[in-house]
Order: sequence, then C-alpha cells, then structure tokens
Amino acid sequence: MNTSIKTFMLGWEFPPLINGGLGTACYGLTKAMDRLGMNVIFLLPGSGPISFPGKGEGADFSGYQFKNVTFRVIDSPLRGYSSLAPEEAEQLNPEDAGLFDYGSELFAPAEEQKGFKIYGPDLFWSVEKYANKAVKIAKKENFDIIHAHDWMTYPAAMAVSKLKRRPFVAQVHSTEFDRSGENVNQRVYDIERAGMYAADKVIAVSNYTRNIILRRYSVPASKVEVVYNGVEHDNSRDCDLGRLPVKHEKIVLFLGRITMQKGPDYFVAAAKKVLEKMDDVKFVMAGSGDMMNRTIELVARMGIGHKVLFTRFLQASNVRKAFRMADLYVMPSVSEPFGITPLEAMSNNVPVLISKQSGVSEVLKNALKVDFWDTNLMPDRIIAVLKHAPLRKTLCEEGYKESYKFRWEDSAARIYEIYGRTIKRAAS
Repeated sequence: MNTSIKTFMLGWEFPPLINGGLGTACYGLTKAMDRLGMNVIFLLPGSGPISFPGKGEGADFSGYQFKNVTFRVIDSPLRGYSSLAPEEAEQLNPEDAGLFDYGSELFAPAEEQKGFKIYGPDLFWSVEKYANKAVKIAKKENFDIIHAHDWMTYPAAMAVSKLKRRPFVAQVHSTEFDRSGENVNQRVYDIERAGMYAADKVIAVSNYTRNIILRRYSVPASKVEVVYNGVEHDNSRDCDLGRLPVKHEKIVLFLGRITMQKGPDYFVAAAKKVLEKMDDVKFVMAGSGDMMNRTIELVARMGIGHKVLFTRFLQASNVRKAFRMADLYVMPSVSEPFGITPLEAMSNNVPVLISKQSGVSEVLKNALKVDFWDTNLMPDRIIAVLKHAPLRKTLCEEGYKESYKFRWEDSAARIYEIYGRTIKRAAS
C-alpha cells in the first residue's frame, strides 16, 4: 500500500476526551491508519494541560503507541456533547458514587474528564476559535488532504482548504436530524450543509446516513460515499477483567448518551412491560445526557425504580465489564447513523437487539431488529432472549463471529483509496 499521502485531520473527540461514539470511531480509525503506515496530523481541542507521552507530539493511548500520527492540541473548549445534563454538572458530588454501585465498583460513575471543561461559554464561539487556531497550525504544516469529522470542524476545514488550496473530505458521523429530529438548530444545519457543499468528497458512515444527506441537504449523490465503521477486537473473551460481581438477576443493558436520539424513553417503556411478565431482570442504563433526570423521573412514575439502575458515564474498562455481565444489549435509537456499540457487544459475546432506524442494522445479520417506537414487539424480543437459552446461545456465537467482519483497517484502506481519487480529481 502506497502511503505517501499526508492527512490533516480535524476532530473534536478522542481519548482521553471521549464521551460518545465519535471518539471511539476516531480512535479506531486513526489507530488503523497508523498501523497501515498512513501519515496523519490530528488536531484536537483542549482546555487545560494535556499530556500525550510518546514520540514528539505523538500519543500513547490505552497501551497503543502511535508511530505515524502526530497530535496537535489547540486551546479551545470545544466539546460536542456534555456528559452530564446542565443541572447535574452543578450538583455532582463525588460522594454520590456509592449510589450507583452494583456489587462492586463496576457501575460507579466515571471520574469526570480532568483538564477539560464541559463546554465553553458559547458553542459557536468555540467552533470559531477552533477554526482560527487550526488555520494558524496549518500554515506551518505540509499535507495533501484535509479530513474533518462532523459539523464542528467543518468551518476549520473550509478555512484551511482555502488557505492551503488542498481538497477536503467531510466525514459525517451524525447529522442535526439524527440529534434533534425535526426541531433542528438552523445554525448547525447551515454549517453542516455549507461544509458538505464545500467538501470535495463526503463520507457517510452508512447508507442510512447517506440517504439523509441526499434528501435533507441536497448534496449531489456522486459526491457522497459510504465507509462503514469497524470495531476494536482484542481476542480476549476469556481475558482477566478482575472478578465480576455475582449476578442474581438477568441484566439488560442500555449504553449510550441519555438523550432523545438514543431512545431512552422507549427502553424504559419496554422495561416496564418486561417486568410485568418477568421479575428476575434488572435494566442498566449506562450513560449521561440531557434526558437523564427526566428518564429517572419516568422510571419512578412507572414504579420500576428498584429494577432500573442508572450508572452515569462509564470508563472504558467498566464498559467492557458491563458488556460481560449483560444478558442482552439493547440499542433503541430513534436515529442512529451507524452504531458501534452493538458491534462492541457482539465482540464481547453479548446478543443484541437494535432499532431498524440505524446504519448498523443494514449490515448485521445476527441481531434482532425492531422499530424504535414498537414498545410491544421490543419487550417480546427481550423476553425471548432472556427465557430461551438456545436463541441466546445462537445470537452470541454467530454475532461474535460476525463482529469480526468489521475491521477498522478495512475502513482506513477504503478512506485512503478515496483520498487518492479526491486528490487526483482536484489536481485535474
């Protein structure tokens, strides 16, 4: 593989600053690019001191040492999603951790991201500041193409592209219609649309997302290509994660931001109906978001508070433990561009139930699928998995094997091929 192309990559979420799927995707993709020998300069926003040990300004994350990726951290409070609802951020008390325990430290909330502020005083101001800093860095760097992740980095990509006269690729991990439904923020939509139109190529993470881009943003079909996400495989189903808590009930897991897009209210509605027929089940909701308090109140009104456990945001090691304890993972997303967590669950030998309104549903064969709004069929599917061992066993075994079809190296190689065509077309 000829890896002479050098990429100027713009992101806003990456370990240790991570609380959503984009951070996971950027980490997996960038690691794969590095392993394939692709040269990348990766710009990240930060607020406060950040240390990336390693070669020059490279980084060592989770035991992985980057060799071909250089990280530049720029002073900006840009943050895509708050890991806490605004009122939670004010009320969070470290002593509250005990309220969320389940047998051990497993479901204790993660330590909030040290060195980073939840948000700047104004998101759009943060986007502009990030763009200005990116331009200053770009002036001193040599590269062949710009790769921008989601709308908050598009203004930076457009400015750098104009300055350096280099083509730029806009990767769409989520659209404003995914995040907000029909109640879109017009300013965000305008930035998204401007970025997609300015880009030489748009990469969607699924055909589901590509269709939204074509229909809602009127981007020419010839400009938009699909590159599916991958999943990290550690080949360690039997690895030592420490002693897991003893379970006395089956566990159904929801893992993601507790916000409208992820469908937490549909998960709770399904939980209520399952508990009317089964008593030995506990529903775990791992994550935080703007619907956190509202969802807790909904659970209380339904009278199932003793059966639904809220953990808040989990650190990566505890996410793996949560998967290993789960009897079923449910992703009831209202609109999910792709959905890496089902692949993570399958790679941890956990059966999955996903909404049909997700990109990953178009490629997975060994997953149960329902419409997010069908709170009659969803509980039936949950009960079927929990009660019927042969079904659960088949989903676990076949799902585990299927998860190995999704490799970040394949995604990276596909993107590199797109880079080559885009650069060639821009030069002609």
